[in-house]
Amino acid sequence: MITFEKDAFISGGKLELTKNKLDDSLTQSVGRASYAQPVRLWDAKTMELTDFITHFSFVINALNNSMFGDGLSFFIAPLESRIPSNSIGGLLGLFSPESALKASLNKIVAVEFDSFQNSWDPSDNHVGININSIISATNVSWKSSIKNGKTANAWVCYNSTTQNLSVFLTYADDPVFGGNSSLSYLINLRTILPEWVRVGFSASTGRLVELHTIHSWSFYSTLEAENGNRKNRVPLAIGLAVGLGVLGFGLGLLWFFYWRKGANDQRKKYLGDDVCMDDEFGKGTGPRRFTYRELTRATNNFAEEGKLGEGGFGGVYKGLLSESNTETAVKRVSKGSKQGKKEYISEVRIISRLRHRNLVQLIGWCHEQGEFLLVYEYMPNGSLDSHLFRGKLMLTWPVRHKIALGLASALLYLHEEWEQRVVHRDIKSSNIMLDANFNAKLGDFGLARLVDHELGSQTTVLAGTMGYLAPECVTTGKASKESDVYSFGVVSLEIACGRKPVEPMAEPTKVRLVEWVWDLYGKGQILEAVDKGLCAEFDEQQIECLMIVGLWGCHPDSTIRPSIKQVINVLNFEAPLPSLPSKLPVPMYFAPPVDMCRFSYTSPGFTGSATDQTRGSSGSGSTYSSTTSAGSATALLNSGKNNR
Repeated sequence: MITFEKDAFISGGKLELTKNKLDDSLTQSVGRASYAQPVRLWDAKTMELTDFITHFSFVINALNNSMFGDGLSFFIAPLESRIPSNSIGGLLGLFSPESALKASLNKIVAVEFDSFQNSWDPSDNHVGININSIISATNVSWKSSIKNGKTANAWVCYNSTTQNLSVFLTYADDPVFGGNSSLSYLINLRTILPEWVRVGFSASTGRLVELHTIHSWSFYSTLEAENGNRKNRVPLAIGLAVGLGVLGFGLGLLWFFYWRKGANDQRKKYLGDDVCMDDEFGKGTGPRRFTYRELTRATNNFAEEGKLGEGGFGGVYKGLLSESNTETAVKRVSKGSKQGKKEYISEVRIISRLRHRNLVQLIGWCHEQGEFLLVYEYMPNGSLDSHLFRGKLMLTWPVRHKIALGLASALLYLHEEWEQRVVHRDIKSSNIMLDANFNAKLGDFGLARLVDHELGSQTTVLAGTMGYLAPECVTTGKASKESDVYSFGVVSLEIACGRKPVEPMAEPTKVRLVEWVWDLYGKGQILEAVDKGLCAEFDEQQIECLMIVGLWGCHPDSTIRPSIKQVINVLNFEAPLPSLPSKLPVPMYFAPPVDMCRFSYTSPGFTGSATDQTRGSSGSGSTYSSTTSAGSATALLNSGKNNR
């Protein structure tokens, strides 16, 4: 399962990349060891890039010499790639002297662990990410333990969504990888490498010597092979063990079980794809897994007449589970929707662990035959927006007030009461479902993120719906509990006023809901904004309180917005109303350059959520996502001058 080139070989159950015989010259040695089977980096049909993670332990042993060289690398290259001629020394077996500095002549991505300073190197001991050149695109110095031959552990990860290639290196005796990085670089690998590649290691010596030994190696990727066999997702961990089995059946068997355990442990920790979910939700806790056949039967093969709604990443269908005679809503992620798959994973991870009377319950999930499906409890009264804006049923004030309090209770649980803070990031009326008794149930956690309670905001992929997004989210890309409160404020005004956040056809002063209501508040006429459909049948004190709290939540300055606990106290008249400015303050934020944000809008005709269980089009805004550039991650390796 392992292909060797030049001086690379197996010795004592380890991969030796260069010569290590003490009775032989160790100078000017070069070798490669690579996985014998092709690895799929991206899919030419769908253009989907794989996520991957590789972990290896290695030793660079200077044999107690004060001078040593040159280093080893992990590389990804075209299938036909072989060791170039004259690639000893600082070229690490990756480049020929003629092509080393000419990126246009190469197709290779490598992570180098360099132990000798050549003219193109920033220092002697450094880790670098190399793209088509021996000159690293980014690098960081590292305090190595080369002289005494201590074992290092490295993880190289690629996130296809952020296109971030990251490296983590440690000499800890019992290392634990938590997803952090020592070095990272943003790169679209599809523009550098072909669909099928080889992965492996390369090392070399020049006039100075050292030993380059790989003790263990695992490689996992999320992109399936062409035959669709899910087992091909982890070929390398087993493949290396089988390759080393030539040393003897017993040793091979030990390696096999070692790698199998490592494969199971690491995929649960790091990959987080649907394979891991099989393990996570197969333990009898939370939602259960359904088969695709069960759900096709429950939805009458996803019959069009049973379709409840259409969201940004798929349709929602009414279903009936025959065994329990339970009505459900089944969301079917659109095939080929990469973002839809990511939201599916996020939803299963987060909402399945949450239990609250005002959250939509996830009953189960299914990923089979290229399909991703989520099964929710059925909400017979559909979504809040269908009643407020589409005339499904005129909600009385007591029902509206109960919905507002229920939504606030759900947010209190997410922000302050659960073990981790959950930032929902997409609170809107179409994501608020109503059960048979018109109790509010917040749904669609596809954009939600977990945040430690001691942390505030986090820079992430900007996502949400126009009209509900806090101004700082648009300009800085930071989502927080304060931005969730802003969205709650908008929904509160929708409940009281019976209109959408933005009405393009309204009078100029009434186009934007927040601005219009704030202007009336400043004039002492806030009750003029109340939904005329209520026919003046409402509690004036309650509705005025909800509207003022809504404006408070929509304050442009996030530091002035209330916490959700303060909101609940005021709505229950356990705390006084805030005194707000008579004019809507103008937000002041540093806006990043335009090219930092790339906006991609869904169809403006429908903004229903993944759990929207009503037919029709709300048109209340467009769900979108954008990417904010955070630059390369800060290097976290041990720093300091080397002793050489």
